[in-house]
Amino acid sequence: MKAFGKILGLTLLGLLLIIVALGFALTHLFDPNDYKDEIRKLVRDRAHVELTLNGDIGWSLFPWLGLELHDASVATLSEPTKPFADLQMLGLSVRVLPLLRKEVQMSDVRVEGLNLTLTRDENGHGNWEDIGKVPATAANPAQPPATPAPADAQADPASTKPDKPWQPLKLDIDSLTVNNARIDYNDIPKARQLTAESIQLSTGPIHNATDIPLKLTAFLSTNQPVVRTKTELTGKLRFDRVLKRYQLDDMRFSGEAAGDPLQGKTLTFSAQGQLLADMSANVAEWTNLKLSANQLRAIGELHVRDLDKTPQLTGGLSIAQFNLRDFLDNIGQPAPALGDGSLNKLELVTRIAATPNSVSLDNLTMKLDDSTITGRVAVEDFAKQSLRVQLKADTFDADRYRAPEGEQAKSAGAARKSEVQGAEAEAMVASGTSPLPNQPTQGAWSDAKLLPVERLRKLDVDADLSFGKLTLEKLPIQNAALKTSALDGVVTLSSLRGDLYNGNFEVKGNYDARPEVPLASVQTRIAKVPVEHFIQSQGTTPPLRGLLNLTSDVTAKGNSEKALVENLNGTASFALNDGVLVNANLEQQLCRGISTLNRKTLSGEPRGKDTPFQQLNGNLVFRNGVASNPDLKVRTPGLSVNGDGDIDLRVMGMNYRIGVIIEGDKSDMPDPACEVNPRFVGIEWPVLCRGPLELGAKACRLDNDGLGKVAAKLAGDRIGDKIDEKLGDKVSPELKDAIKGLFKR
Repeated sequence: MKAFGKILGLTLLGLLLIIVALGFALTHLFDPNDYKDEIRKLVRDRAHVELTLNGDIGWSLFPWLGLELHDASVATLSEPTKPFADLQMLGLSVRVLPLLRKEVQMSDVRVEGLNLTLTRDENGHGNWEDIGKVPATAANPAQPPATPAPADAQADPASTKPDKPWQPLKLDIDSLTVNNARIDYNDIPKARQLTAESIQLSTGPIHNATDIPLKLTAFLSTNQPVVRTKTELTGKLRFDRVLKRYQLDDMRFSGEAAGDPLQGKTLTFSAQGQLLADMSANVAEWTNLKLSANQLRAIGELHVRDLDKTPQLTGGLSIAQFNLRDFLDNIGQPAPALGDGSLNKLELVTRIAATPNSVSLDNLTMKLDDSTITGRVAVEDFAKQSLRVQLKADTFDADRYRAPEGEQAKSAGAARKSEVQGAEAEAMVASGTSPLPNQPTQGAWSDAKLLPVERLRKLDVDADLSFGKLTLEKLPIQNAALKTSALDGVVTLSSLRGDLYNGNFEVKGNYDARPEVPLASVQTRIAKVPVEHFIQSQGTTPPLRGLLNLTSDVTAKGNSEKALVENLNGTASFALNDGVLVNANLEQQLCRGISTLNRKTLSGEPRGKDTPFQQLNGNLVFRNGVASNPDLKVRTPGLSVNGDGDIDLRVMGMNYRIGVIIEGDKSDMPDPACEVNPRFVGIEWPVLCRGPLELGAKACRLDNDGLGKVAAKLAGDRIGDKIDEKLGDKVSPELKDAIKGLFKR
């Protein structure tokens, strides 16, 4: 038995020596470079690609099956002269005996100078799509199709052995190194080019279910837009081919980007975390997520499920406070020109849910400058741009985020302001004795476009916003609420309401952007709001004060202030209570008329500049930007006023004829020369008001022509009284009336 073992050992040793000798002979006596043509033909017939071997082939057999290629390229059979891949050197070695156990044990794998050229031609066909395909022209038309085997020659299904379940190869590689690789992608129809160059990849030992250190660097560039990016990826890769589980721990992807969009600036970025993809469970996740881009910092986590169906993403994101204006400036994207103090502070915390065609930010808390905003923002359908917004803010200054006034508006505003200031200066001179101001001629409105109509026609929006305090047009609105929607080109304002200076208001309406000239309709209700604040918000000194109550229903068309005003139509009803006509002493105007009739001279300047009133009310009818007001009424102590006139909103001018009636001597007149006697009670004193609307009652003057008629009437009444006094009952009433009629003529 011992001798048998010795003989067996000697026999195995002899066989091993023979194998080593054969391997030595094969590797030294057999040169694969002599068989390049056969190798190319074999690759062409089996793999259906064109292999070009310009360099030498080196190889070894035992114990390592080694291969080393130099200066090789691969092309498709349809374009054999245009390689899609070439390399300077490929070196690898595989242990022979483990292959018998379906184990791949490799030494260091080295790839030098790999170039991949991917092209999509004018017809949208990619050259990589032909890899492994035989061109139709390469087939031999004379060759008959293969004849299927007869049925009885086919194997018996019952005797066919079932396929063994696939067992993945066990893979062990000492390391993988790729140096100076390059990938070019050229999309000819879109004239787009993408390049990854100077690619360097190095790894540690590659084994199943173990950590594999890796490092990958590359320079990325594109021509649309022109951007060049330096990148680096590091981490520990771990995979389990049986469980189909892949991890990248301690991942860090970082780099710097520069190019046309950044306008000479540099974007430094990084992304870190733990990545996991479990293909058997169809889930993936990114935990301990950290992102940075210049001064922006964010943390969070992302989870994806249903990878085999419609992927569903959930997670959370937190962005630390940063200066958004500086951030945009540092990446070459200057912030829009907004008000002072805007976009200086931004902070955000939210939950995220997304699918391939939707995304939502839930439980959102955002701090923007001095505002804290909570709620939800979602895009329910990317294709339809379906935006859904539900937000609540503690305080929000909308004026801070408005674009500055355009040059056209400034020009129109400057011309009108100059005209108004000139008219006001003339009206104030000599305490209202100057001539009646002229009707303004300068337009009050800009013809710059207000809204992006084309975008409005595509919007699908549903928004519900509320504010503890909303500043809009310098008006501090409390408990403001806005509900609006947009669909198929129609923007609907369901409600904009709020409390304002102990009063309240509500606005409803819609804007139809479907026609070439958009149509608008607005319904407004204002209750007990001090009107002077509305006027002050427009940068104008209020000509009157009082609590405004207003209802209106108007329509307009156009997409500029000028067009909307010129096409304004509808109705309105207004009432001002407990107010004051500022810098307009109506009593003094009346006093001048009375003094004239009394043939007396005023003894001094007026005692006061304002005229208080109990109520000012009326109705308006708008026709193409001109508001008719046939029933203006003003009640003030001792006086009542009736008016009829127009307000031309196109130039913000007014033209009124007003009658002032003395209701009795209920208060002292400001001057003895205008003492009211009983003959003046009930007489309607004529006043004309004309000029810029901003002047208010300062644009009013006593109507001298009308005053003459009043004087004639008073004289006729006085003569009638004398006739009654002289004639008494001496003549018949008919005769007295006839005599009075002669004097009235």
